[in-house]
Parts: sequence; structure tokens; C-alpha cells
Amino acid sequence: MDWMNLLASVALRRPRSRLAAGWRLGACLLLALALGGCASHQDHDTIIGNKSAVKAGEFFQTHTDRMATIGMRNNLNTLYRLMDKLYRRNPREWRKTGLPTVEEAEQQVQQAIEQSRPLPELGGRKDVAALSYALSVDYQGDRVGGFIYALGSMLITAHGGRTEFYMTDELDPQFIHNAARNIEKATWMLASRNDIKGNPWLLSNELSPDVRNLSFAVEFGKIVARLDLLTDVLDERYRRLGVSYAQGLLFMNFLPVQ
Repeated sequence: MDWMNLLASVALRRPRSRLAAGWRLGACLLLALALGGCASHQDHDTIIGNKSAVKAGEFFQTHTDRMATIGMRNNLNTLYRLMDKLYRRNPREWRKTGLPTVEEAEQQVQQAIEQSRPLPELGGRKDVAALSYALSVDYQGDRVGGFIYALGSMLITAHGGRTEFYMTDELDPQFIHNAARNIEKATWMLASRNDIKGNPWLLSNELSPDVRNLSFAVEFGKIVARLDLLTDVLDERYRRLGVSYAQGLLFMNFLPVQ
């Protein structure tokens, strides 16, 4: 971290000579190279641990970048928790994978999400296409795994194909807003889709005289809330850029030259 701070201070310092300008240019190039080497994806242990160790790359993150990175980590962690809960309530689904344990079934889905590798039973489909297929009557595979994979893939696609964000990355608030609405629709479909016998495709929330279990809705609600908050933050950032420019024109402020 110290060497990055040193480079930044050199790069931002006003050059007093040609030699100093050369040093500054070199520092900027080093900064650009370091930024180019920043990871685009969070590692698996960070996601499942729901806690990020301090890394040198954070020097190249704005507050919004950091918020988006933490939000993605928490959202994937929540999806994995939902997958475990759905498998526990619907054990027939993980058994469709042919794997010996539910833990191995979960690991397969997690790796597919984090490595952008489509699940075989989804026929190469990803994000929205995979979500539509996993919630259709034609899908005969592991519906829990297909459903969670599709949601995770959709979230990453909406964030530009990344799970970790830096100054050079651009996030489109409209796509993130759309992802939040897709989560809401998928949650409703999960709760309302039944087979020809009238039984739910997947058991999730339960409301009865003896049992009140809305934990699935709560977890999905957390994801939607994080996405909506990030959307608002991104919208406000771009709005403030426009407001600041308009204020400069209104008050005829000159821009600083040193």
C-alpha cells in the first residue's frame, strides 16, 4: 500500500522542471500499469466469508467502486445461502446432479458463477436466458442449481461482467436497476409456479397455521435493497457531475489552472 501512495503523490505533484515532468510521467505510467493489473473478480473465500481483507488495489477504488464491490460480495454470499436453504428443502434437486453430497452440488454452482462457466443442463445459457429457462416447464435438470446460477450470472452481467470494481470501470445504473426488478420477478415466480399436480416446483416460503417461514423472501429482499441503493448512488454521482457543471456556468466560475 505504501508504494502506491508514494507513486500517487509523485504523479499528482506539480512538475517544476522537465526532469520533474519526466518523473511524473513515469509515475503515471506505473500507476496505469498497476491499475491495469487489478483483479476483475473476487476470490471464492472472500465471497463465502462475506469479509474482505485489506488489499493494495483498494487505492484505485472510489467510494462507489468499493460499495459496488462489497455489494456484489454480499449478494453472491446471499445467493449461496439461499441455494443451501433451497437444497435442504428440496433434496431431490441436488440429487439430479449425480453428485454424492449437497456440498459438492453447491460447489459446482458456485464455481460456475465465479468462473463464468455455464452449467451443462442449461445448454450454454447465461443470465436472463438461463433464468427464463430454469423457470420454464421444459427444464428438467436441477432447478435449484439452475435458478441460483442464472441469478448469479445475471447479477455479474448487469455489473459489466465483473465482481470487483475500480476507477476505470463504468457501471450502468439502468442495468443494475433492471437486475433488481428481475430478482423481484424471479422471487414471485419461484413462489407461484406449480407442477401439473398443483405442487410447488420448489419449496421456499411457508405460511400455515403452524409455520411462518418467510426467510427466503427476506434474503431476496436484501439483494434487491442493495441493488436499488447502488442504483441511487450511481444516479446521484452522474447527476452531481451535471449539477456541478451547471453551477460553474451559472456563477461564471473560472476553472483553476494550478
